[in-house]
This record gives sequence, structure tokens and C-alpha cells, in this order.
Amino acid sequence: MEMNPRARRYWFPKHYADEVQRLRVPLGFAMVALFGWYAQPEKWSLWAGVPVSLCGLWIRAWAAGHLAKNETLATTGPFAYVRNPLYLGTLIVALGLALAGRQIGLAALFAAAFVFVYLPAMELEEQHLRHLFPEYGPYAEQVPMLMPRGKSSYEGGRFRWSLYRRNQEYQALAGLAAGIAFLVWRSGLL
Repeated sequence: MEMNPRARRYWFPKHYADEVQRLRVPLGFAMVALFGWYAQPEKWSLWAGVPVSLCGLWIRAWAAGHLAKNETLATTGPFAYVRNPLYLGTLIVALGLALAGRQIGLAALFAAAFVFVYLPAMELEEQHLRHLFPEYGPYAEQVPMLMPRGKSSYEGGRFRWSLYRRNQEYQALAGLAAGIAFLVWRSGLL
């Protein structure tokens, strides 16, 4: 049987993606514990890393205000430029925290978690969206997964605070605030 040449191929087997999807939250807690244990922030690293994390948080917030999960396909706001702006924002937040924590090992850990946990999660979500929204295929052909590339034909739409609240993105704000406070305390600045 010949495979459809336009069929989407995925990097990770579905059984692996399903398993790491279930483990994503416990793994996140383990990473937070390792981060807390090994971070060695200094004033200069906080000044360098915190703004990076805030940029990632801003991307996540912007995306949450355009995302009506399982109701409509999100194609506006940051979704006009990348299919996974929430994951992109998370990656930027993590890189900023690793920089603020002054540990190359933390950056490597976050990168590995992104590749082996978040990329399979993105693939599962893509399969779900292809099933839920017939227009996802053409959208995915035009909009890159994570790295924006210029002008998009999906620009427009407006940010909605009601979606931001419904998506509970304020939890990411609270989590980052707690993380920054911990790093400031750990650095001895407080």
C-alpha cells in the first residue's frame, strides 16, 4: 500500500508521545526542584535572564488571549506566525530562567525536556487539531511550528482578556513571579 505523499510524518511514535504527555506535569515538578537546588543566580545573571523570561511570558499571555481551545482554530495574534506560541513562550521563559540561574546544565536539561517531552506533546496536539479542524492542514502548510518567518496571511484578530482568564494563563504569571522571587532571594539581594 502506497502512503499518501502529503501525509504528515511525526518524529515520535504515538505511544511514546502519549506516555510523556502523562508524565509532563510530574517531570515539570522534578525540573523545578532541580532548578531550585542548582541555580546560583547573581545580580548580573538576574538582569540578563529575567527580561528574557518576561518576553516568553508575554508571548504566552498574547497567545492565551487568542486561544478558544477546541472551539475555533487559533490563527490570529501569535498563532499567525507560529503554530505553537505557548510552547515557544515556555521555551523562552525556561531559557531566561536558566540564564538567571547561571547554570549551563540547567539550560541543557531544559533543552532536553523540550525536545523529548514538549515536541511529542506538540505532535499529539497537531494530530488532535487536524482531526478537529479540517482547515488545520492548509494553516499548518503556511505557518511554521516554532520559528516565525515574516509576514503572515493570518494577521489580525484581537486579544481577549476573557480567553486569557479562561485559559488560566495567570498561573504562568504567578509561577514566574515566584521563580523570580526565589532567584532574587537565592542571590542574596533580599
